Amino acid sequence: MADKEDRNSENVDGEFYVDSQCIDCDLCRETAPDNFKREEDEGYSYIFKQPENDEERELCVEAMEGCPVEAIGDDGA
Repeated sequence: MADKEDRNSENVDGEFYVDSQCIDCDLCRETAPDNFKREEDEGYSYIFKQPENDEERELCVEAMEGCPVEAIGDDGA
């Protein structure tokens, strides 16, 4: 399970985040490209935009549920 105390610093504030367990598998960026980006130098994902509608939120939840290392969190904000 993702640890909100271990969030990647690039995450924008809000409900969803990616922590340091990310293995750069690309699943979240493929699933919700409007919300996740890749930190190019270190090779991990982060939330650059919190979901702004139901469709984006559903895709973020899908990415979170599919994350192979559970690096995506939802703090319920």
